[in-house]
Amino acid sequence: MTHGKDTQQLLQHWRESVPDDRLAHLVRDVARAQMRALQHRLAQHGVSFGHWTFLRILWIRDGLTQKELSDAAGVMEPTTFSAVKAMEQMGLIERRQLAGNRKNMHVFLTPAGRALERKLVPLAEEVNHISIRGLSDKTVATLRKALLAIIENLAADEEVEPDQELA
Repeated sequence: MTHGKDTQQLLQHWRESVPDDRLAHLVRDVARAQMRALQHRLAQHGVSFGHWTFLRILWIRDGLTQKELSDAAGVMEPTTFSAVKAMEQMGLIERRQLAGNRKNMHVFLTPAGRALERKLVPLAEEVNHISIRGLSDKTVATLRKALLAIIENLAADEEVEPDQELA
């Protein structure tokens, strides 16, 4: 199982090589380790991590345009086009135009795509439970609050006008 070896090397790196490296690197590596753990589980169901991302969005908001799906996933439209095409061939989604709107192509889950939610969401929940194993509820709440504050800080930074940054 190679994904475990990769994560062990990552852990060793943080404990021995760079225990005080920047927080951004630690957050990225935690996300990568969680993604690898989920990828391993998804692969057993024939679903890639990229497809997982789009399925999660469609389970919440079915019928988005490909552009809306790209925006929600935070990826470029050609990436979405390729994924949607593959997912359509797998029978997970279908693309169609809505009546009265021949311009936009909308993406809808098929019954098979919708049914995957019951199988795949528990896998993500399992990875989350594994991730926080040994942490108290209070520590998890503090971590969640801290990470949300980091996002809020970065969102506020994005809103700063370019000429204000130099002031």
